[in-house]
Amino acid sequence: MNSNKIEHFVSVYQNLNKDNLALLKDIYHHDVVFIDPMHKVDGIKDLEQYFSHLYSNVQSITFNIDESIEIADKGFLYWTMIYCHPYLNGGKPINVTGHSRLTFKNGLVIFHQDYVDTNAMIFEYIPVIGRLIKHLKKRASK
Repeated sequence: MNSNKIEHFVSVYQNLNKDNLALLKDIYHHDVVFIDPMHKVDGIKDLEQYFSHLYSNVQSITFNIDESIEIADKGFLYWTMIYCHPYLNGGKPINVTGHSRLTFKNGLVIFHQDYVDTNAMIFEYIPVIGRLIKHLKKRASK
């Protein structure tokens, strides 16, 4: 880690859980825009609701930070997410790699975009859809 902004962000993020989502205000600007492959969230209140919903639907979730880069007001995180969801993969851990692009304003994240393969994160673990995706991947690699 190469900056206090990134270090602080990662430290808070790795300690988040359903009981301490108020900590989001310590790392996100009130006008934050948060984008992942399935959602776009505007503002800290909506982000808190999004995280509340996320944490209520998983049994556990952790992020291992593999690498971080900071250049001026931009930050880039490369991570592995490990989560357990009661309806995916029989509740067993799922590992997914991804990365995040952050923009800071006054030391807080005002823009956060996650890049992650949603097939590897969700769809491959839904019984019928997962088999279809695996079949298509196998055919495409021939």
